[in-house]
Amino acid sequence: QVQLVESGGGSVQAGGSLRLSCLASEYIYNKNWITWFRQAPGKGREAVAGIVVRGAHNVAASGKGRFTISRDNAKNTVYLQMNSLKSEDTGMYYCAADLRGGGYWSDSHEYNYWGQGTQVTVSS
Repeated sequence: QVQLVESGGGSVQAGGSLRLSCLASEYIYNKNWITWFRQAPGKGREAVAGIVVRGAHNVAASGKGRFTISRDNAKNTVYLQMNSLKSEDTGMYYCAADLRGGGYWSDSHEYNYWGQGTQVTVSS
């Protein structure tokens, strides 16, 4: 079964930390990109960080210096460690997998598989 399952969201105060997990089915874990997106109320989805099979990764400007993406191949899981959280980090966080050929890693329209999301709420 093809699926992505996110977990680890919650409510924290500004300055706190959360670690999100994205468990992927075997079929899609070894696809090219697995990327975290977020969506705030009334806004579109924006890329947060993405990682490829061999470990190369990108972090969006909004998260540089605060967010780290990693993967555990033994567990088919991609993690997003978020530190120094701000109120503007609030939103639903999704992981996406399998970037279409020619697509750009941060373009949400170019992914074939999505999870259901996990909510992150940061209070100031």
